Amino acid sequence: MSVETRRDFARLYEREGHRVWRDVYAFAGDRDVASDAVAEAFAQCIRRGEVVRDPKAWVWRTAFRIAAGELKERRRRTTLAREPSYEMEDQPGPLMAALASLPRNQRAAIVLRYYAGWDTAGIADTLSCSRATVRVHLSRAKRRLRVLLEVPG
Repeated sequence: MSVETRRDFARLYEREGHRVWRDVYAFAGDRDVASDAVAEAFAQCIRRGEVVRDPKAWVWRTAFRIAAGELKERRRRTTLAREPSYEMEDQPGPLMAALASLPRNQRAAIVLRYYAGWDTAGIADTLSCSRATVRVHLSRAKRRLRVLLEVPG
């Protein structure tokens, strides 16, 4: 990998790393999942190097897919007895709690649209669905969030 390519990845991480983490965290509701997904997405992108045509879009899409896979895997695993933690857990705010209650695709659509500022086509590509399906996810998610957050429609 050329020095210039490494610099490009470093600049990409500086510009997008915190935004990707914030949005994946809003989607997953778990700091560890967000950190792992973003780190793995950037690592995979760097490994692939110049083969990746649009590193920014690739990292965003991959981070969300990795986080979704981890959440799915966690649900599949049997719950083992947890060791008591001596750390105080951060209490999610009302928006984060409301987002966490949405179905996965609705949550992803809302986060990608309103946190990341993506258009319908980009969201459809990331979620592997049609643009019409994205619009349905957004509509249903907004309706549900209004109820959960007691916002007049």
